Amino acid sequence: MKKIEAFIRHEAFDPIRAELLDRGTPSLSILEVKGSGRQRGEVERYRGSALMIGVRPKLKLEIVVEDGEKDLVVETILRHARSGEAGDGKIFVLPVEEAIRIRTGEGGEKVLQAREEPEIPA
Repeated sequence: MKKIEAFIRHEAFDPIRAELLDRGTPSLSILEVKGSGRQRGEVERYRGSALMIGVRPKLKLEIVVEDGEKDLVVETILRHARSGEAGDGKIFVLPVEEAIRIRTGEGGEKVLQAREEPEIPA
């Protein structure tokens, strides 16, 4: 299993989420974060004074997938998050040793599978 951590611009999230849902990867965590990198900060004006804002708002996506799905998720993020400008973000891929579903105690890759929704009676 792999954990994909991606730091992206806010505007890239909706198309990434939509494509991952379409491709069968429904589970992800989203965190609002701030950070700095090559993009550095930007100058903003407040009440006539120039302020250097050293950190930029980003979204952090955390997605744990089976090894075979890693490339699909990374390519999806790259396709929608890449603008060619500084500040597009970063993607990190980490190994996951174990996954355990708290509710049932079951472990392994089956905890990553989307749960089948029960049919709602008419």
